[in-house]
Amino acid sequence: SRLKMSAEEILVRPVQLGKDFCLYFDELECDALCKEKTLHRVLRNVNSQLLVVRPDLNVAAFEDVTDQEMQSGKGMHFSIHCYKTTTPLAGMPVAFSVQVENKSYYMCCERECGEMTVKFKEGEVPKEIPGESNIIFFKKTFTSCCSKAFKFEYSMERGMFLAFEEEGYLRKLILKKLSTDEVDETMKMSL
Repeated sequence: SRLKMSAEEILVRPVQLGKDFCLYFDELECDALCKEKTLHRVLRNVNSQLLVVRPDLNVAAFEDVTDQEMQSGKGMHFSIHCYKTTTPLAGMPVAFSVQVENKSYYMCCERECGEMTVKFKEGEVPKEIPGESNIIFFKKTFTSCCSKAFKFEYSMERGMFLAFEEEGYLRKLILKKLSTDEVDETMKMSL
């Protein structure tokens, strides 16, 4: 009888373990993101122009920047916050923030008049993101043969990428739908 009991005990334990393991596994599976590292970079487009954020004008655009302007660096030195992910296939999850006049602004996407627009809002990027977030982009290599350039896919609307659009003299930062198998140079960015 004693032997039988200990055999039962042995049987029970793995089940407990199994349960715990599952719970832990479920938590891991959820798309919670936690910040792993931060890169400090400028973002350049295919014309070697730098992305400059001007919160006062509520605009972000790629511009020709002189070395002198770059040193003062208002609104062009980005922090690229890289998050750990449980689903690496989509690309590295990143969020962007930028300092302007001692204030921090983060990039996010919002629907405005039926169109997705890129906005910069005052505030900090969170250390942890529990689920989906309108500040997360997936960093992917631009093409398989071009590993130095990237494109950034909006996490909440797949197939939408950061790009620029000519608007008068402005090369404005926008979200743009990528048609399948198309190589769109306006989405190409180097860090």
